Amino acid sequence: MSKRAMKNYETSQRPAKESKKHWSLGLLESMKDPDSIYKETDRLVVIRDKYPKARIHYLVLPKEEISSIFKLNKTHLDLIDELGSMYKSIKNDHTESDLVAGFHAIPSMQRLHMHVISKDMDSKCLKTKIHWNSFTTSFFIPFDDLLKKLEQDGCIERISNETHKALMSTPLKCNQCSFEPKNMPQLKQHLLSHVK
Repeated sequence: MSKRAMKNYETSQRPAKESKKHWSLGLLESMKDPDSIYKETDRLVVIRDKYPKARIHYLVLPKEEISSIFKLNKTHLDLIDELGSMYKSIKNDHTESDLVAGFHAIPSMQRLHMHVISKDMDSKCLKTKIHWNSFTTSFFIPFDDLLKKLEQDGCIERISNETHKALMSTPLKCNQCSFEPKNMPQLKQHLLSHVK
């Protein structure tokens, strides 16, 4: 066998390099990481958000492979009810904090996930207007609203690109009072006045 043929043969016998997974699939790895997991049931996994946008920020994910809110239908109503029960359980664990639960209208990560986040929005990972607006405008679909929409319509429809852009460019406004800051540093400083 020639050197070239030998080299080709050896190359073909090596295990293929594992392809690098896209960042949007990161939740799937976190669901398996014991250090990330906060709670777990037969159907759900609750993980700590790696880049929390508040003092308390969890993601509640089904073990069932559902890529996003757009794949939900009426057959998933019992699963959504279970997400609601998990939200109540997390609230019971954090009675000192004001928590909200909801979904992004256009999720950036693969696998259906519900955010459970404290209203303080006090986090070094909260850096941009887009971060802020993704939790404080109608881009953030409250749990009860999503449940009602699914019960009524049997699906969750995508918002338009124009609506998405408009929501992300909404002027900054405190989520706990009427204060309208000029920029993110001013908003972040102001938010500390609400922390008990």
